[in-house]
Amino acid sequence: MSKKGLRLATVFLLILSLVALAGCGSSGANAPAGNSNSAGSGEKVLKVGSDIAYAPFEFFDEKHEAQGFDIDLMKAIGEDLGYKVEFKTSSFDGLPMSLANGNFDAVISAMTITPERAKSILFSDKYFQTVQYIASKKGSNFKTIADLKGKRVGVQLDTTGQFVVEDQGITPKKYDTTPDALNDLLNGGVDAVVADAPVVIYFAEKNKNANIDTVKADVDPEFYGIAFKLGNTELANKVNATLKKFKEDGTYNNIYKKWFNEDAPKF
Repeated sequence: MSKKGLRLATVFLLILSLVALAGCGSSGANAPAGNSNSAGSGEKVLKVGSDIAYAPFEFFDEKHEAQGFDIDLMKAIGEDLGYKVEFKTSSFDGLPMSLANGNFDAVISAMTITPERAKSILFSDKYFQTVQYIASKKGSNFKTIADLKGKRVGVQLDTTGQFVVEDQGITPKKYDTTPDALNDLLNGGVDAVVADAPVVIYFAEKNKNANIDTVKADVDPEFYGIAFKLGNTELANKVNATLKKFKEDGTYNNIYKKWFNEDAPKF
């Protein structure tokens, strides 16, 4: 082959290589929109953050698999929207920042919708109603948050339990998880714990020999929401549509009844 022919062949091979590379790069056009990822099989994945230490909403079973009301609800929502849901546990107080940084597509973690949180989080429609409860040893006779003044009060960090206690001028002892606070109540480390009603009641049922008193606190009801990054209205709207459908077709009530042994309240 002549030098000229060799040069022409080299150019031709170079062009073929560039075409092949361009073809490989075009596969990204099939990636799903938004923050969701596609698994290797082509299955869409929804990354969901949660503080999985808050039974009966989210907790790990003996096989270290996530269980609970929130877990079942989010799995059902994901299935309805065509996603495989992958849960990752994180400290509750760190969830908003992780969401803002794009580590999760959504967060479900018994998170109360508050005006302050709504400044940095896009919430779904409310999906659960609860109220704060006071847990104490039998005979303590605490009836209101004000009764806890001068007492050692345990709360989970950055929860509404902390906020309602501090609103009364009480400086609480803060814990990473509500079960940590409740276990310290059993050990005598605090005189009372203020936390969401289902969690307090669940813990008391699991520790019947501990003689725990539980009483509804004198505060307004509150509502949980699924959290999204600000601006992610597309995913939030899809989840809201599924929540609405689930409440209408009985799916929500079935999940609620599984974990709380009663029909879901209307709200």
